[in-house]
Amino acid sequence: MRLLLSLLSLTLFLPVSRIEAATDPTDIDITKKGAVVDKNLIPVAIEGFTGETDSVIKSDLWIQGFEFVSQDKAMFLIKGQNSGRLEGRLIDLSKNKQILGKAYNGASARKLAHAFTDEIVKTITGTNGIAQTKICFKVSTGRTSELYISDFDGHNPVKVTRDNSIVAAPTWIPGQFSLIYTSYMKENPDIFSHELSTGVRKTVAAYAGLNTSAAVSPDGARVAMILSKGGSPDVYVADIDGGNIKRLTTTRETESSPCWSADGLSILFTSRVSGRAQLYTIPALGGKMRRIGTIGASSTVTEPDWSPDGSTIIFTSQYRSGFQLCTVPASGGQVTTVAEGEDPSWAPNSRTVVYTRRVNGSRVVSLLDVPSKRTKDIRPVQGSCSQPSWSR
Repeated sequence: MRLLLSLLSLTLFLPVSRIEAATDPTDIDITKKGAVVDKNLIPVAIEGFTGETDSVIKSDLWIQGFEFVSQDKAMFLIKGQNSGRLEGRLIDLSKNKQILGKAYNGASARKLAHAFTDEIVKTITGTNGIAQTKICFKVSTGRTSELYISDFDGHNPVKVTRDNSIVAAPTWIPGQFSLIYTSYMKENPDIFSHELSTGVRKTVAAYAGLNTSAAVSPDGARVAMILSKGGSPDVYVADIDGGNIKRLTTTRETESSPCWSADGLSILFTSRVSGRAQLYTIPALGGKMRRIGTIGASSTVTEPDWSPDGSTIIFTSQYRSGFQLCTVPASGGQVTTVAEGEDPSWAPNSRTVVYTRRVNGSRVVSLLDVPSKRTKDIRPVQGSCSQPSWSR
């Protein structure tokens, strides 16, 4: 979900020449003048910006796979100034041609920098940037927890719930400024939808027993969830308001952590039907479970999330020493370990992930650039932060 900046005005101020955007940064030849940069990173030089604007642009690009180098080693030059308003240019150095020129005003320096960053990413890679997206996460203080939303980097946090209870498994409803999550506000783990602009909450599932792990389909029309009303925790699917509910799994073992394929036709989840937690898919309309192979993963595989482009699954693998994030092709296969942590959630760009890592007995929300394995903690909120979810 893209959250628009209502106060931001964008005006073209320099001639722009179009180039064919690269669909995958890893396909770009980044060898220049004898210098070879990591193939997963795009080398750029940046000049002219100062203060918060400079730091925000660099931070936004760094976590999306850009490397800052000297101009003689760069593919692109980013230059401009931020005196009163932000003016920015993007120059393709291989062609000595300006390919982007914009001026921004009418909002904070941070918002203007995010907007320019998204334009840079879109122009170079052909993929929408993530700098103006939002995340939500759980913050635990003592015996209670509440939900927060913030910018993707943790700035501008806003407390969403004040239930003085326990909340869990928050996720966004695609295309809406709304969340869906589990709360114990009525003493039972029930699922609620929450319209953030109005504060209106509605009950989605409040059956006896467990109601949790809600996951909304890409079109925002349906919700998959884990309910125990049939005996053991199973995967169910329903309309977004909880109507027309259908049970998909009927095992005696525990199912958990459902998520949707990009086309909305399949649901991925974890099941212990084989004796240990493994990944399975099932048609969203009902059918047979199919196991997804995770060669090289530990015996316990949990918390999967399917990338928005449908190509990759990220999940949590538990080891004796803790938890690791691993990726595997959507069809299954060899696993790649990408970070220490848990609770992964893909960004809309199918490259960046928000997740939780444990630090000195507490939990911290962090960002991960999957191809380069770079990580960066978001701006902290007081308390133990976990279970992040990225808006789409």
